[in-house]
Amino acid sequence: MRASSAMLFKINTIKMKFARTIFAGLLVLLCQQINAQDHSKQHTESWTSARPDGHAPISVMGDHYHHKGEFMVSYRFMFMNMEGLYRGDAAISNLQGHQAGYMVTPLKMPMNMHMLGVMYAPTDKITLMAMFNYLQNDMDLQMRMPTGMTRTFSTASSGLSDVKLGFLYKLLNRNKQSLHALVNLSIPTGSLEAKAATPMSGGKQLQLPYPMQLGSGTYDADLGLTYLGQATHYSWGTQLKGTYRFGTNTYGYRMGNAYQLNSWFAVKTTPWLSVSARVEGQVTTGIIGRNANLNPMMVTTADVANSGRKLVNTALGFNLYAFKGNLKNLRLGAEYVYPVYQFVTGVQLKQKESFVIGLQYSL
Repeated sequence: MRASSAMLFKINTIKMKFARTIFAGLLVLLCQQINAQDHSKQHTESWTSARPDGHAPISVMGDHYHHKGEFMVSYRFMFMNMEGLYRGDAAISNLQGHQAGYMVTPLKMPMNMHMLGVMYAPTDKITLMAMFNYLQNDMDLQMRMPTGMTRTFSTASSGLSDVKLGFLYKLLNRNKQSLHALVNLSIPTGSLEAKAATPMSGGKQLQLPYPMQLGSGTYDADLGLTYLGQATHYSWGTQLKGTYRFGTNTYGYRMGNAYQLNSWFAVKTTPWLSVSARVEGQVTTGIIGRNANLNPMMVTTADVANSGRKLVNTALGFNLYAFKGNLKNLRLGAEYVYPVYQFVTGVQLKQKESFVIGLQYSL
């Protein structure tokens, strides 16, 4: 059994290294293409954000930079729902989850997130960023008695999550194409102390499992590259981003690294409206270490063996842009996201639809 686990870990490591190599190769080719077009001197126009599709779909963070002296504030609201159990890439019943050895299995987990962002460009090359998040998590669970009877109950957590501080660095902006880098530092301001009373605790407040906590408890880095292109009536973009976690938190674990590849296409239908389609691939690795306060056999969400997933999302959205008048430079964006493929490690809730809406205002 140990040999099999070691072999599986080795295979997954090889796959991850291969994926990173492919992504890096694609980005190198992309840079070469842009440089070749730069030297051709056939076009001199720069990519611009002063159009409805000048920003990516609202779900994509760190997609654009600003000119020297510009300032932007933004607010986003995201709703995400998780419901029904998955093992690997197949749905299973809660009964099967109990038969896997767990007294409690989750039924669903809706999450609301409020995001406040600030951007300021001290130079044409550098745009500073800060992001503050407020989370509201709810989870419905099912407990199975030795008699076979079941009972449902709920837990909840809410509060400020980890603060992100960072910057964007403009690498290229010529021929209606742009490339910039993203560097963020996540500061562990989110609490790991979310607690609730459950039917098993006898009225005592117990620490909630990993998905219900508000932060990672570690200093994390976001590193990314974003390529943008524009034509007269449409635009496109690709963003590759990784979240890397360092050390362990005060409870002896760290959340898994996360890797995202986003590609989108947008059509500018009028000077004030664009519609977009997006495809996103996500890979999240499993939790390292474990919280000794959690009983991994009590509930699936307390077992680190049930962490890590691969996901492919599709999304449709729109951007509204005030290009003149008293509301000039105000944007409203919205996007509906739906997963078309997912593979989870162990037994986990299935990710379902999510919805993001946001306002952005530049000065």
